Amino acid sequence: MNESQQSTPESASAQQPLEDRVNNRSQKPQSEAFRAFMASNWAPGSTTLPERADVADHAARRRRAVSVQFKGERLVIPAGALKVRSNDTDYRFRPHSGFAHLTGLGVDHEPDAVLILEPTDEGEGDDGGNHRATLYFRPLAGRDTAQFYADARSGEFWIGPRPTLEEFTARLGLATAHIDELEMAVTKNVGETSVGGVSVRLVRKVDENLDALVDTARYNTAKDPDQLDLSALDALDDKLTEALSELRLIKDEWEVEQMRIAVAATVAGFEEIIKALPRAITHPRGERVVEGAFFARAREEGNELGYDTIAAAGNNATILHWTRNTGTVKAGELILVDAGVEADSLYTADVTRTVPVNGEYTETQRKVYQAVLDAADAAFAVAVPGRKFRDVHTAAMEVLAARLEEWGLLPVSAEIALSAEGQHHRRWMPHGTSHHLGLDVHDCAQAKRELYLDGIITEGMIFTIEPGLYFKDEDLGIGAEYRGIGVRIEDDILITADGPVNLSSALPRTPDEVESWMAGIYGAEAAAAN
Repeated sequence: MNESQQSTPESASAQQPLEDRVNNRSQKPQSEAFRAFMASNWAPGSTTLPERADVADHAARRRRAVSVQFKGERLVIPAGALKVRSNDTDYRFRPHSGFAHLTGLGVDHEPDAVLILEPTDEGEGDDGGNHRATLYFRPLAGRDTAQFYADARSGEFWIGPRPTLEEFTARLGLATAHIDELEMAVTKNVGETSVGGVSVRLVRKVDENLDALVDTARYNTAKDPDQLDLSALDALDDKLTEALSELRLIKDEWEVEQMRIAVAATVAGFEEIIKALPRAITHPRGERVVEGAFFARAREEGNELGYDTIAAAGNNATILHWTRNTGTVKAGELILVDAGVEADSLYTADVTRTVPVNGEYTETQRKVYQAVLDAADAAFAVAVPGRKFRDVHTAAMEVLAARLEEWGLLPVSAEIALSAEGQHHRRWMPHGTSHHLGLDVHDCAQAKRELYLDGIITEGMIFTIEPGLYFKDEDLGIGAEYRGIGVRIEDDILITADGPVNLSSALPRTPDEVESWMAGIYGAEAAAAN
């Protein structure tokens, strides 16, 4: 090497990959002596295998239901990868809902894990199905490896113990394999079925590396890569995503129990909100006080929030997706809180209550609240097996349009407003009245329209009923007494053979019940303070 080619500290630094530079803040020992020392004198890990989880049999039935639909095809369902929040810090990991549903894995987070259903001869798969299921993931690294102490994303020294392959097999009733074997499992024999290849379907946009791996395999095995129909392949994958979404339209008994757990924790969170209101009134960002009170309960009793909490006081309650929660909370106003706890199983509740900050509704607030409650009750009445899902929304809209006409706010009759050519009432109720609920707050969202909006209400469904009225301060088309009032009442409904069961009924719904509930909490707080 001549003088001009000699390495300098500056040139060495420039050659260091960007992804490695985030570790420049720390100095990692590299000596063999240190490595040997770190690998020594650790207590042996437990060799006791866990019992089979209650969810395992349910997850197996779900996998069989998918297997029936895609006979002879390889199905690839990723959990997803860690997502960077900022520089070298990640968001809390949450697996894709389809992956969670088919494996039964909740907060036992497994970033980069992949479930593969490998086609078999008919009836020779798991439990007589058409596929054999294998969970690929990165198991616990031995304490004699550098990963144990040096890998801040997956090393036990940094993030705690990880399960072994054997532990997951025992708990989930699933065959398992090391993630190093994943590439071969995804790509082997991929090709056109006419020449003996295997067709692959992938849940896309969950793991970019898997998207690229499958795309490359398809391209490399195509008879004529230049004629590869990418839109047809996308449709192939979309059908799998659609099927996994539709599979969740009917909840099994284990899922129903998880929803009850999520709702119970959410009810406890709303009680914390009422306790926090006196402090919220004194704080310049009182909505954040309310948000924080609920979040604390969500983390204590569950895994997380099911979605960003809406804590909207005053006119902010008329903003449908107000999640900034930076506003004040004032006596005399209403506060609308839309919040849900996600259980450790990843099933989430979704509940809304609109309460008077000082514990009592004004005459106009009560009038608007009662109209929304009546609309909700009308929706409950038609939420029965055999009716169409869209009937729930229609029933609520009929009540709200009639009240808006009665109050002189509609420019036309309620009948005209409710017609397809009218819809004037939607100025003050622009959203849908119901959506399915479960692993996602808007569950089953990729289901076909004829099974969702035009679907038939069926025993085992869980969905919300959530009418509302929103009168903005800046709305000059209404009387001043209505402006700044936003009301939504949302409950989580389980459909049974006998009709709807309100899973969130422990939270007061009528104006009198709400006021009594708040008075009881305020009174208890005052007594405790004295």
